[in-house]
Amino acid sequence: MNLKILFLKLRQRIWILLVLSTYKKKYYPLFYKSYWHCLLTKKNIKNNVVQYFAAYPNFGAGIGHQMANWISGYWWAHQFKLNYAYIPFPNQSWDHFLGFGENEIKVNELLKKGFNMVLLPLFYENIQRQQLIKNIINSYANQKVIFIAEQDQSFKNQFEIMDILKQKFYNAPYRKNDILTYSDAYFNIAIHVRRGDIVVKNRNKNANLSMRWQNNSYFVTVLQTVIETIQTVKPIQIYLFSQGERSNFCEFEKFENIIFCLDMPPQESFLNMVYADLLITSKSSFSYKPALINNGIKICPKDFWHGYPQREDWILADENGNFNTDQLKRLQP
Repeated sequence: MNLKILFLKLRQRIWILLVLSTYKKKYYPLFYKSYWHCLLTKKNIKNNVVQYFAAYPNFGAGIGHQMANWISGYWWAHQFKLNYAYIPFPNQSWDHFLGFGENEIKVNELLKKGFNMVLLPLFYENIQRQQLIKNIINSYANQKVIFIAEQDQSFKNQFEIMDILKQKFYNAPYRKNDILTYSDAYFNIAIHVRRGDIVVKNRNKNANLSMRWQNNSYFVTVLQTVIETIQTVKPIQIYLFSQGERSNFCEFEKFENIIFCLDMPPQESFLNMVYADLLITSKSSFSYKPALINNGIKICPKDFWHGYPQREDWILADENGNFNTDQLKRLQP
């Protein structure tokens, strides 16, 4: 490996460890040049230069996580009254698939126009930290700046820009290439069971993994209740999206018309979850993001790290898979 690349990766790793170990401390902002700029610069409230805000997709994460980075960048740009600048995903086929980058100015284009990047401290959704960010931004008034969010800057209620996601997805030029597994002759139910990265030994000793795990029994309960409750003139077809062997999902064999989609490519799985008539999500950004774009019925785990809109087509299930069946009845297709 090139020594320069190795050095950059090592430096990035050290920086991430530093951020993760100190971001809750009062002294944490001291590690940022932008903070010192704020302390040492005379404030100029009037800003006559268009400035931008951007967020890097986490290159080591899955597409659901990377979409969360995009959503966070887009949201906070508007909260700070800045224009949003786009940074492409590592796999740019996802940009085309999702409609991201369409009619958006890219950071690389701004750099060619003389803009400079300024890294901001993590502020999560803390009010005091947000005020600090505003002060830092104000200290760069009248400068050609792209403010860069620290990696994985959070935003809980990602549904707040659900309409933007839908607009981008459904209007993307890529839509003409879509091929669905579904048939319109059926009422199509999609279930996403998260496995893959969380199927490891000693999972219960890892809080980050155990919080994401849901037993097959949860999904069986949700699905059984849906079938017993919903009334549709079309026959029901069930699609189970996950990873592993069919033998890992023997509890689902009792359901008629179920298709196990265990080897389907990620974009095809994502697409089919978006277009499901009823989508049962897991504790995973990979099904939460299609749910944000889906125009059908969504049944989701109540205990999740992102928020849900208070809308009739979003139904929340408890840890055992129980949910308000009256709400589903009101949504009869």
